[in-house]
Amino acid sequence: MSLTESISALPRRAQRSLSARATRRVRQLVRALLLRAARARPSREALAGADRRVVILLASAWGMGGTIRAALNLGGYLDADHDVEVLSAHRRRQAPFMGEFPPGLAVTALDDQRDGVQTGLGARIAAWLRRYPSVLVDPADEAGYPGFTIYSDIQLVGRLRGGAGVVIGTRPGLNLLLADLRLPGWIKLGEEQMNLNSHSRGVRREIARRYEHLDVLAVLTEADRQAYLQLLGDKAPRIAVMPNTVHTIPEEKSDLDAKLILAAGRATPQKGFDLLIRAWAKVAPEHPDWTLRLYCHGQSRPALLELKEQLGLGDEQLIVYLGAKKLPLRMQQSSIYALSSRFEGFPLILLEAMSAGMGVVAFDCPTGPSDVVDDHRNGLLVPPRDVDAFAAALKEMIEDEGLRRRCAAAAIETAHDYTMDAIGPRWAELLTELRAARS
Repeated sequence: MSLTESISALPRRAQRSLSARATRRVRQLVRALLLRAARARPSREALAGADRRVVILLASAWGMGGTIRAALNLGGYLDADHDVEVLSAHRRRQAPFMGEFPPGLAVTALDDQRDGVQTGLGARIAAWLRRYPSVLVDPADEAGYPGFTIYSDIQLVGRLRGGAGVVIGTRPGLNLLLADLRLPGWIKLGEEQMNLNSHSRGVRREIARRYEHLDVLAVLTEADRQAYLQLLGDKAPRIAVMPNTVHTIPEEKSDLDAKLILAAGRATPQKGFDLLIRAWAKVAPEHPDWTLRLYCHGQSRPALLELKEQLGLGDEQLIVYLGAKKLPLRMQQSSIYALSSRFEGFPLILLEAMSAGMGVVAFDCPTGPSDVVDDHRNGLLVPPRDVDAFAAALKEMIEDEGLRRRCAAAAIETAHDYTMDAIGPRWAELLTELRAARS
């Protein structure tokens, strides 16, 4: 009896168990081969250009989110004095969701999934390999893991093996990947865009076990730096505080006479748009000439529309738009920005609203808002998840025009401290110090 016939004779449950075991072993073998390939020594040519080369890893540079905006801002700034390349695990859109990339910045998709881009045998191989999830990105990073496949794994290792420079991860799954690959020619910099406690228990466990293999970890706030030091103890790599930045301070400012409130972001529980809608339902009847515009895209959007109907909010009071395009223009058209997040890393969109001269109302969620918002000076800060307090703050910002204008003016001054002109030199200095230490 052949092996195939022997397997066919097994009960179905045993066949499934055998298949799962075989798949697991194949995945382990592929991972071992990729790790071995990644640890190739850098060439002389690569070492000669190491002081200029910077690679930034993203799940998708064409997608939506603060992590993407922050990475592109950083890449655009460093590109003036370095050879910077952004490597995106995949590309499915023709145009970037966040608008045009910084001029001159090289952005490469490891797996370009647009129709017609790949043809022939290469397309068939890519289609087959992308059916299988990544063996390098840790599945504990649930938000980032689905975008990575064995095909993107192979492409990434091919891009980095034998090279040298600084490589920057932008989420836990990518930071853990860099820690595992080791990459002898590269300085491995893990960048965190969320606070430590917002990560799942599984992610925190892997961070505690594997982040010691990074050369440096960049976090957004001093409070988060202390949290990582406590978790990692004597295994902690160097930890630097690097806040997010606005790209520029826009010349066109918010219309503080506009009776429009703006909120935008991914429609996920993290962003707390359900809390915002409940708060607005308490304010809207007293101010029927004001409208809340919510720009969002994601899994929770249908639930938000249903909540709007339940609370009896009409389109003249609340409009839930699909997506978050042309945000600078939307900010110019509005006077108040509402940040209702349950948690953040360092909310870039809050800085962008402040740079546009908006009156901001924000939950004092962990972490970030309290680092930039000084209550009743450059915005209003509200106890986390307190819907009644958030409604009261919106009402105060609406009714007190003098407060709105004072906070908006002070917000612009605060935002100047978080431009790339202010924070960018700290990044350049950090890279210089890391290279000196490596030499």
